[in-house]
Amino acid sequence: MTSYVFVHGAWGGGWMWQEVASILRANGHDAFPVTLTGVGERAHLATPEVNLSTHIEDVLNVIRYEDLTNVVLVGHSYGGMVITGVADRMPERFAHVVYVDAHLPEDGQSNADLNGVAPSEEDWLLPPPAPPPGTPVPGWEKLTPHPRATQVERLHLAKPTESQAFSRTFIKATKGTRVTSGPGSGIWKAADRVRENPAWTYREIDTGHLVQAEKPIELTEILLSLH
Repeated sequence: MTSYVFVHGAWGGGWMWQEVASILRANGHDAFPVTLTGVGERAHLATPEVNLSTHIEDVLNVIRYEDLTNVVLVGHSYGGMVITGVADRMPERFAHVVYVDAHLPEDGQSNADLNGVAPSEEDWLLPPPAPPPGTPVPGWEKLTPHPRATQVERLHLAKPTESQAFSRTFIKATKGTRVTSGPGSGIWKAADRVRENPAWTYREIDTGHLVQAEKPIELTEILLSLH
């Protein structure tokens, strides 16, 4: 049995991982979808002080209090910022760290740095983006405003992610236009960084950015194949 811990992206919540988690549990594994402070069902806890460090501590506490070891840690989009910090703080707890169309920061970088776009300082809560055109994305109506401080706090690492003992996988969603600047550009850059790097396993899914909502079965099959 493997313990999977899931971290959602900006504006989301642990609910985004429920279908993937259900499939994993049906296969005999444990699954822990985390909802970060200030969003989803924890939106009532949002304050201007909620930042990246808060979200890293959210996940660390789940691992501590559930006494989890040999964990597969999975992060989507902004969740890549969070899992990078979590894995750096407690590397001995992880067997595998998986980035699902996610940001992959290096020491000293913020989410805003990776996209090359700083969020407006006018409000401490960032509204959800407009839904993409075409077929409705399941759950889009559940997105909640996201604390701005999480996007601008820089992450500081004890050592590079590639230097850690755990295994690493990057899963890129390939549907849509490749962007070189603005929102989403950092994820394409992360894919370029790891694609030919022997320290990484690189996989692709032909779907949009919300992989766990659009292709949950295919994503789960990849997660199960990593053992």
